[in-house]
This record gives sequence, C-alpha cells and structure tokens, in this order.
Amino acid sequence: MTNIILTGDRPTGRLHLGHYVGSLKKRVEMQADPENKLYVMIADMQALTDNAKNPEKVSTNLLEVALDYLSIGLDPEKTTIFIQSQIPQLAELTMYFLNLVSVGRVKRNPTVKAEIEQKKFGESIPSGFFIYPVSQAADITAFKATLVPVGDDQKPMLEQTQEIVQSFNNTYGEVLVEPKVVLPPKGMGRLPGIDGNGKMSKSLGNGIYLADSAEVVQKKVMSMYTDPNHIHVEDPGQVEGNMVFTYLDVFGKDKEKIEELKEHYRRGGLGDVKIKRYLIDVLEEELAPIRARREELSKNPEAVMAILEKGSKEAEKVAAQTLKEVKTAMGIEYFG
Repeated sequence: MTNIILTGDRPTGRLHLGHYVGSLKKRVEMQADPENKLYVMIADMQALTDNAKNPEKVSTNLLEVALDYLSIGLDPEKTTIFIQSQIPQLAELTMYFLNLVSVGRVKRNPTVKAEIEQKKFGESIPSGFFIYPVSQAADITAFKATLVPVGDDQKPMLEQTQEIVQSFNNTYGEVLVEPKVVLPPKGMGRLPGIDGNGKMSKSLGNGIYLADSAEVVQKKVMSMYTDPNHIHVEDPGQVEGNMVFTYLDVFGKDKEKIEELKEHYRRGGLGDVKIKRYLIDVLEEELAPIRARREELSKNPEAVMAILEKGSKEAEKVAAQTLKEVKTAMGIEYFG
C-alpha cells in the first residue's frame, strides 16, 4: 500500500452532478487501484461550524450523503467511510495544532477569507468556522494521508496543513506525514449550474442531484440556460456559455455527434428543445443505474448506518494510534 488518500464532503444536502464529476467518479477509480487506501469522511463537525443552530440540517443529510456514496460505487469493503464527529481524536489533535498556528496566519488563508465574505458573517464569525483549516489538518494527519484530492479553491487549505506538519515535526520530531495536493486536471474545473451561474451549488438551487427522479431531471434540463438570442429554430446559436453543450461535453460519450450538433446549432436550424432532449437521454444513461441502486439502498437505512458505524470504528483505531504517537512526541503521554 503506497498511497493513503483522504477526501470527503460536508453533509449539508444531497450530492449533485458537480460533486459527481468533480470528485465522486475519481474516488471510485482510486478505490479500484490496489496501491491505494481510501478514507472518505462525512464531515459533520465541519458542517456544524456554520450550522450550529440548525443541527438537523446536518444530521438529516448524513444518511443522504452516505446513500450517494454507496450508489455511485464506493465499496465499504475497500474504502473506509466514516463520520467525522465519531472520531474524538480529531478534536484533540486540532487543539494541539492550534498552538502551532497564529491568528494572523488563519486570517490570511485565501479560502477562509473568501468563504467568510461569501457567507456574510461580518463580525459574527463562529470561532469553529474560523479555525476549520486547522481542524482539516487534524483530519488529514490523523490518517497519515499522503494524497488529498481538492479543487483549486481548496489548495490554500492544504498548504496550511503542510505548514502545520512541518512546524510539528520541526518542534517534536518526525511523526506526521506531509500530504501532497492532488488538483483536478486542467480544464476540469467546477461544473456550472444549470442556470449558467459560476458553479453548481446547493445554496443556489441550480443543481441536478444524484437522487433526482427521471421526471425532475427532465424538468431541470428543459429549464437550462442556453443562448438567449437563439429565439427561432432557424437563428444561428452560440455554443459557448450554453449550458446544454457544456453538459454534453462533460457527459456525452458520442463526441462526433456532439460536434455535429454544435456545428448545426451555430449555423441555425437546430432548436433548443431537440438538444435538451438529447442531453436528457445522455444524463439518464449515466444516472439511471445510480438512481436504482440508491432506491434499493434507501429501503434499509439501518444497514447503511451500520456501514458508517463500522467504518467509523476502523477510522478511530487509526486516528488513536496517530494521536498516541503525537502525544508521545510532545511528552504528554503520561500513563502510556
């Protein structure tokens, strides 16, 4: 086993196609490689940093995220799927790491700054939210992850983890493993929302979810942003910025046909409804088996929670060993 990989999601809603193309499909590929050990964390503690007064949003979506994981092909026999809050060692590690990071350094983290502005906290920033890059460092180092897949916007978070590892090892000895950042391939950024806005997001309500029925997917695709100047079928249309073609480029397998459709659309004579119906067929080919597995799994939520419990117990054993090594290095493993 050469690669230890940690990744995960906040349980603040069901997962959508943006998650699917951005990380979920890649996790299944990583899982298939015998050289990899994959840990997938449902980050409920992190979700509570800005949902503390609405914990039901987190707890009710935990099962939904687990169903999404299993339905896309994550195998609990190969991948350890666990719940962050059930690993108490993570909170203790966070406390030790906080002593190695200045308030000024956290303030300068570009990801934290951007998210604070986006959420409009003003002066009411929850302390837990402010320091979550340190908590994230605890998550990563507890499992001695060597690789951490993230989006481009999360790169500063991993850089902070690397700094914490270096600071700890320089102070107490070589105990922690410094992780490498795995960024998405160039051109494989965030999937835009169906409304054409920047990214697909739970909060913006512009996503297609893995749990959506065929009827809901059809309705959402038919409402997709295309070319506002393509009023009549015979009008020449613009492909760039047209969400239907953006999604066809991502999900379509018949690239030759998609290029033909683009040329037809550009010269006129091809209506939006026709290309939307084609996209519906393309998405259904991808989503139908996922939806079927999800519906079957949802009939037995107790079995899904048992998978999470087992995975959390496995994860806790690993985190406990790392914590023991950390405390020994710090000279505070008094009774061990």
